[in-house]
Amino acid sequence: MLIYPTIEMLNGQCVTLDKGDLEQPSIWHVDPVKLAEEFAAAGAEWMHLTDLDGVMGSDRNTALVEQVIRSAGIPVQLGGGFRSREAVERWIDKGAGRIVIGTLAVQDPELVRVLAKYHPDQIVVALDVFEGRVMTEGWRRSSAFSPEQVIEAFADVPLAAIIVTDVASDIVQVEAQLGLISGLAQISRTPIIASGVVRTVDDISRLKYVGNISGALVGRALFRKTIDLGEALAVARPGTERVAAFI
Repeated sequence: MLIYPTIEMLNGQCVTLDKGDLEQPSIWHVDPVKLAEEFAAAGAEWMHLTDLDGVMGSDRNTALVEQVIRSAGIPVQLGGGFRSREAVERWIDKGAGRIVIGTLAVQDPELVRVLAKYHPDQIVVALDVFEGRVMTEGWRRSSAFSPEQVIEAFADVPLAAIIVTDVASDIVQVEAQLGLISGLAQISRTPIIASGVVRTVDDISRLKYVGNISGALVGRALFRKTIDLGEALAVARPGTERVAAFI
C-alpha cells in the first residue's frame, strides 16, 4: 500500500481544512516546495497536491504548483478544480503524474472516459461522500448520485485509482469510516485510495489489510505530527514472509 503525503495549498500557503471549510483554514508556515522535497527524501514514492484556489476557479497558485512538480523528485498526483479536457492535458504536459477529477466525473463522465482512454493510468476519480451521496464543487453541493453508481459507471475505464473521502470523517470514529471505504473497495474494479481516515499509524495498519486499497492520503496528521512519515511508509510496506532456515 502506498502512502501519499499530501499538501493542500491556498493562496500559496500550506493549509489543512476541517470538514472542507475553506473559510477557516489552518495555515502552516512551511515552504511547499521544500516540504515536497522532504517527502521524497523520506522515501515516499508519490505525493498528492491539491490546489484549493484551483477548486474555486483561480489560477493564482499555477507557478508554485509547477515548481513543486519540477522540484519534488517524485511523481505528483494533482487535484484542484479540473473542469475541462484542456486543463487536464495542460497539466499532464507540465509534468503532473496523475490528475484528480471530482466534479467533472459527475457532470461529464463521458469526457472523463475519453481522458482515461488517451491517458491511461494518469486519471484519478475523486469521490467525496456525505450521507450516501457524492459531493461536488469542493464539498459544497450534493449530487444525485451514490458512490456505488459512480464506481459502476467507470468500471470499464482505465483509471489509475479512485480516491474515496468520507466528508464526515472529522466527527465519526475511524472504525466506522473504514466501513464506507472498505465497502466501496469490495465493489470497485479500480484500486481505491483512502482519504480522511488516517490519524495514526494504527489506521494505516488497518487499511493495509483491506482488499483493493492501494494507498492512503496522509496530510493533516503529518502537519499535526501525529504521524511520522518514515514510520508511516514502513508500516504500509508489504510484510516480509518468514522463511524457514535450512541447515
